Amino acid sequence: MDVSARRLVNQPPEVVARYAMDWRHDHEWTRGIKRAELSAPAPGGGFGVGAEVTRTAHFLGRRIDYVLRVVAHEPPTLLEMKSVAGPFPMHVTYRFDTYRFDTAHAGGTMVSIRVRGDAGRHYRLVGPLVARFVRANLRKDLRALSRHVG
Repeated sequence: MDVSARRLVNQPPEVVARYAMDWRHDHEWTRGIKRAELSAPAPGGGFGVGAEVTRTAHFLGRRIDYVLRVVAHEPPTLLEMKSVAGPFPMHVTYRFDTYRFDTAHAGGTMVSIRVRGDAGRHYRLVGPLVARFVRANLRKDLRALSRHVG
């Protein structure tokens, strides 16, 4: 599975990324996440490369607990996380790119989320449906993010 979605948010990348990259807000704008906690800080402390976030979500009627490790953290433009525990391998990329309408107007942020993963034998038969479901949820997540920071 390789699914992505993007949306223009009418705030600068610094504002959008500060909110979206803070794991304490995950449950507010990411559909299905009921709880998120910093389960391991980065080697230098806090949130950054090497930090791990444990998320509890509900997906297709099932509770899923998984751990994502930060593999790239470049505020305010990039956050990449890779699963190190959970029901299937997953790689999530968040991008926050400056978007200018034109030179006379303030811009915003083009936010994109890409989820790559292997649903494994549990979801293989319904893979195309899972991909559509994930894409729809990503779009809803981006709308919610826009409402929270917009």
